[in-house]
Amino acid sequence: MFYTYVIRSLKDGNLYTGFASDLRKRLLKYNNGQVKSTKNRRPFKLIYYEACENKTDALHREIYLKTSWGKKYIKSRLKNYFNGMILKSHS
Repeated sequence: MFYTYVIRSLKDGNLYTGFASDLRKRLLKYNNGQVKSTKNRRPFKLIYYEACENKTDALHREIYLKTSWGKKYIKSRLKNYFNGMILKSHS
């Protein structure tokens, strides 16, 4: 199984999209600072993932989610999540 995922930096709120065959292991690497490109944005929270049977499908889905259409999809799909963040930040 391969996973396409979106994580959010709890430090700066930015989102990062990727894919992996072992999602738990990959998230641990992010939070342990073993991913060079995001090392300074720790800690991370997994906010969305999808499972695919093969690597190619997961990679294509990652590429799509990184486009403007894909980002709109994530914002629409996680509307309640993002609305909750806005409400919490105004409290």
